[in-house]
Amino acid sequence: MTQQATYNGNRTIEVSECQPQAPKADEVRINVAYCGVCGTDLHIFLGHMDQRVDMPQVIGHEMSGVVAEVGANVSDWQVGDHVVVRPLDPCNDCPACAAGHQHICQKLKFLGIDTPGAFQGSWTVPAHTLHRLPDDLPLDKAAMIEPIAVACHDVRLGEVTDGDKVVVIGGGPIGILNALVARNAGGDVLLSEVNPFRVKLARELGLAAVNPKETDLVGHVSEWTGGAGADVVFEVSGTAIGAETMTKLARTRGRIVVVAIFADAPKVDLFQCFWRELTMRGARVYEPQDYERAIQLAATNALPLDQLITERYPLSKLQTAFEQIASGAEVMKILVDTQAV
Repeated sequence: MTQQATYNGNRTIEVSECQPQAPKADEVRINVAYCGVCGTDLHIFLGHMDQRVDMPQVIGHEMSGVVAEVGANVSDWQVGDHVVVRPLDPCNDCPACAAGHQHICQKLKFLGIDTPGAFQGSWTVPAHTLHRLPDDLPLDKAAMIEPIAVACHDVRLGEVTDGDKVVVIGGGPIGILNALVARNAGGDVLLSEVNPFRVKLARELGLAAVNPKETDLVGHVSEWTGGAGADVVFEVSGTAIGAETMTKLARTRGRIVVVAIFADAPKVDLFQCFWRELTMRGARVYEPQDYERAIQLAATNALPLDQLITERYPLSKLQTAFEQIASGAEVMKILVDTQAV
């Protein structure tokens, strides 16, 4: 037997015993080491996705672990391999998949939302979702691979290169990682964030950061860039003001990458898009190459991951973790040790 944490609706997490699920022919069973709590998990906890989640549901997908059992048709993986899961299960049949865009499959199943996730001691997943980890990469840091891969995808689509002036709107975990990965790619990065704790943390990480409630962001970026505007702008806040401001920050033929999920359609200043011939694109999840890049960054200590991990909790405190994040507590990333209860 092992332990699992299920979302039962009404902001309730229940921890209980469960039987590990033996892998089918093309599956692998993993002993999950750590699983991070992400923004999507919080949306589920708050009830925003109750129409999609089949309750009770084990959620969670930002994980690391060790292969415990392999299916009969699996030859690439062995018991003891250290792995992370890219939690996407495409149909491989729709027009998006046919075009090579399986990560945004029109019938995509997201593991940990549409199917059981990683807030459990043992997780059985399709073998095609696995990525191999170096054995010397600590598994707590490895649980950060999934959100790093999001940032790698964003920065790749934003085509950040040496010397680019980059503005990141929003300093939550994905925003901070966008800023760090963009800096690693050679960008000169400015982070905009209203939360004082996050601004302070960003500055401790060596990032330039401003609070747009205290600083005129448009004027500041204009001065910072000598009147040109930013080469790349990442909208990661998911706020109406962020969406309205993003096109005002970019230079002529600048690039805007929309990363955040907007619950309501925001107002966007498209005149600036026309006037400056801006390029705007969305960025959703990741592709295999983004995972490999994320693993490389984590394994080479290119990112200050220890400073981003605020707490490490046992599975029994997952309810507490969600309540902390929902209350606006001073946390960046909470990891859950799924083997500890």
